[in-house]
Amino acid sequence: MPENHEKSSGADPSTERLRTDPDQQNASDVETTQAWPVQDPEATPDAASTGSAPTESVKPEASAPKESDAERTQQIAALPADFSGFPIGETQTIPAVGAHQPPAHQDHQPTAQQPAAQQPTVQHGAPAATQTAMFGGGGVAGTDLGWNSSDEPRPVDEKRQKLLKGGLIAGAAAAALALIYVGDLLFTSGSLPRGTVVAGVDVGTLEPAAAESKLRDELEPGLDKPVRLQVGDRGATVKPDEVGLRMDWAATVKKADEQPLNPFTRIGSLFSTHDVTPVSTSDREQLVAALQEVSPQLGLEPTDGNIRFEGTTPVAVNPVPGQNLDVQHAANEIQAHWAEGRPIPLPVTQLPVSTTREGVQKALHEIAEPAVSGPVTVRGQGKDATLEPEAIARALRFTPDGRGGLKAELDGPTLVGALEPQLRETMKPGKDAEIKLENGAPVVHPSEDGVGVDWEKSLAPMLETVQKPQQRSVQAVYMPAPAQFTTDQANQLGIREVVGEFQTGGFEPASGVNIRRVAEQVNGAILRPGETFSLNGYTGPRGVPQGYVESGIIEDGHPGKAVGGGISQFATTLYNASYFAGMKDVEHKAHSYYISRYPAGREATVFQSPSGQSLIDVKFKNVAKSGIMITTEWTPSSITVKLWGTKQFDVQSSTGPRTEPTPPVEKPGPTNGPCSPSKGTPGFTVVDTRTIRDITTGEVRTENQKVKYNPQPIIHCPPPPQGPQAPR
Repeated sequence: MPENHEKSSGADPSTERLRTDPDQQNASDVETTQAWPVQDPEATPDAASTGSAPTESVKPEASAPKESDAERTQQIAALPADFSGFPIGETQTIPAVGAHQPPAHQDHQPTAQQPAAQQPTVQHGAPAATQTAMFGGGGVAGTDLGWNSSDEPRPVDEKRQKLLKGGLIAGAAAAALALIYVGDLLFTSGSLPRGTVVAGVDVGTLEPAAAESKLRDELEPGLDKPVRLQVGDRGATVKPDEVGLRMDWAATVKKADEQPLNPFTRIGSLFSTHDVTPVSTSDREQLVAALQEVSPQLGLEPTDGNIRFEGTTPVAVNPVPGQNLDVQHAANEIQAHWAEGRPIPLPVTQLPVSTTREGVQKALHEIAEPAVSGPVTVRGQGKDATLEPEAIARALRFTPDGRGGLKAELDGPTLVGALEPQLRETMKPGKDAEIKLENGAPVVHPSEDGVGVDWEKSLAPMLETVQKPQQRSVQAVYMPAPAQFTTDQANQLGIREVVGEFQTGGFEPASGVNIRRVAEQVNGAILRPGETFSLNGYTGPRGVPQGYVESGIIEDGHPGKAVGGGISQFATTLYNASYFAGMKDVEHKAHSYYISRYPAGREATVFQSPSGQSLIDVKFKNVAKSGIMITTEWTPSSITVKLWGTKQFDVQSSTGPRTEPTPPVEKPGPTNGPCSPSKGTPGFTVVDTRTIRDITTGEVRTENQKVKYNPQPIIHCPPPPQGPQAPR
């Protein structure tokens, strides 16, 4: 065996030539691939016993001289001298299925076609499969025998050494991790897992009692503060004590005190933290109620798409879905995170919109932009009007069309406001009939019909017109404009004589100013049969902008001042005029205490809030067959109110005795303002009786009105403050 090894490792010139000559090297490769064929199951016994097989150049039907076993053996390439596979002489027997084993002492000689230096050294007596295993090959034809195409040997041991080295490293690492795992189990036994964090407080490796104490120390001081809630950029708060939020410290520590047995989890805890949600309780009903109360602050109403105008430039307003607080899930989030001392993001549900971005863009390009691209001409009778792009932009409105887009419309009053002044010369408004006093008698001034623009018909094609690039004009449609109150209607009212009249006097100058102003407003008012007159409703607010001034009033039972003072005197005068005209009393209220210039039980007051809202009013209904016209006559010392119509009622008044007297009480006057002393008057009760006879039917009816007056208090004003005393 040593002799064969020495022979095979020698440097033969023919071997060097084969390694440098490509043609001969390729030929050698072909020969190598033809070695050790697989036995043909259908071969003859002779062929099987000798192990011969046809080569690549021999066809089955051709006759060829048989080769000996030695010749076939010599076709295997010589083993390189630096081969580092299995050591020569240390064989590993791998039986080849069906392989013929040569005799134990058969000699192998080189063939004439192959130099001796290329012949491998084989162990005598070893079968073919055994010899192949010695070289690391597979032992069958075409199998890689352990070296590359350049006949260099593969680093088989180097790969195995790398695998072995990697295995040793992995094993050592696994052993180290196992030691860490076991050591960590022993070290943290009886304490909370390493890296445990509760509401931002690290309690890892602490014993349960120490962990609970640390949680109480760090978290309890902030638990009475309002809990901040947040949805996007909107916020609100709830108070823990109002919704029953309480921490369960023992349950929290018990929840955190669960040692994980998973080795990867435990080892990972050396480099990370594990958040544990605190355990707390709440009054669920109160918590949900509190969230429902703040829900409007946290929610967001959906906003559909629209188009707005910056001057005449249309700007798309994209739709924004709304958000509604998910109350039940929000309650869960609050209970889980309220102790962390930070704003709690709450869950919401989306509220859909009915428009899309694409729909808004379509309306922008197809409607809005063409609409303001130029003016529109409105052709009138003898004069035209121009609707400028600015007016179109102000009038254009967009609303969802129900299909994701926008539909447009033009606001009629806005268009009319822009066009009517330009076409006013082409229109003649109707004139209502008027009834005026001339020489102490009502006179009817006839009505006149006019002509005006039918704006509804004129503006009907406007929306389509503003979207056209050309022919941007419409024709104004005119129609008759009849008077609203015609001459015939005025004559049929039968306003021809005074049916009720009353006069009062004795007012101060400031009150006189207000009485004169209200008399101017009411003068000429007409009521058709069945209509109701309201003093507050007819005049509207009575303040400084309407020409009223500050004057005396009755406030809290004693005199005061306010803008519009004195109107109650006009109200009393108006009430009595309607009283004697036989009108139906709808609403009136007597003063709180009696004023001597008015008839007892037959007077009235009125009152409005600073904003003009009616609080106390005088109202009466026209129950006559004729119309009623109210006229007023003012002088610096008196006010007279007359009701004109066709006399139908005869009215008589009867005032009963004053009963149930009540003495006045004393009240101190104001100390920080003007004071008006008063001797006071006693209070009493009185009944007024009105008897009404219908002179057209003879029917008589009686009405009683009971009024109770409070005593006017005795007002004592404090003495005026004394100045500084002179030095003695």
